[in-house]
Amino acid sequence: MVRVTTTDRRTALRAGTGLLAGSALAAGCSTTGAVAHPDPATHPTTPPLPSHTAAPAPRRFPDQPAQVAHGPRTHPRVALTFHGQGDPALARALLGEAERHGARVTVLAVGTWLDEHPDLARRILDGGHDLGNHTLRHLDVNAMPEPEAAAEITGCADRLRQLTGSVGTWFRPSRAPRASPLVERLAHRAGYPHVLSYDVDSLDFTSPGAAAVTRKVLGEVRNGSVVSLHFGYPDTVAALPAVLEELDHRGLSAVTTSELLS
Repeated sequence: MVRVTTTDRRTALRAGTGLLAGSALAAGCSTTGAVAHPDPATHPTTPPLPSHTAAPAPRRFPDQPAQVAHGPRTHPRVALTFHGQGDPALARALLGEAERHGARVTVLAVGTWLDEHPDLARRILDGGHDLGNHTLRHLDVNAMPEPEAAAEITGCADRLRQLTGSVGTWFRPSRAPRASPLVERLAHRAGYPHVLSYDVDSLDFTSPGAAAVTRKVLGEVRNGSVVSLHFGYPDTVAALPAVLEELDHRGLSAVTTSELLS
């Protein structure tokens, strides 16, 4: 893994703090503060990405359960997973910081966010990261009746397919750590062999401060962990350099979820 100097780290932190001052917080995985979205029936018109950046299709991992919360505990690897929503400048800052450390991450994108920022699909894939489905509108998908829940899953899958040629590598339910049995079945029907959960929740969407995010992640992460993080929160930008540096110090490689399970 590539190390960065103290100067590099300070520069990255200053950049994240600058973004913070000019950016409103985006809705995360809390159950309040839903934001207005475009009509979910509206499909993006952005042309597909060229084939060299096409997303891989979902994979079945025979040794893994239908809902994956972590990878093998025998290998020093972890997956940092980001819920894709919010200010695109913060998203780019987080991706850039990960790449400076030689890390690869998993992004679960909200469909309406992709409608608003379709270029980020290209940015994520070109960085070597996993890209997946976090529902169309980021509502409580587990609480929905079957037709609405199905539309949330397939609506985001349709956007991913149009932009990348694939429905993405993973599905994660919105506003819940695990999918209900119904949502699990619907995700499988939409082409996702596994639902992606996590065993470490950073709680960054509560805006507890960068130090608290860092402590929460580093206090719980271990071999095989899948960590839940978010785009759209300045605390996450400020915390990520310290998290990545300590993972490096512990000999834990930050890889995509697909790599974690391979």
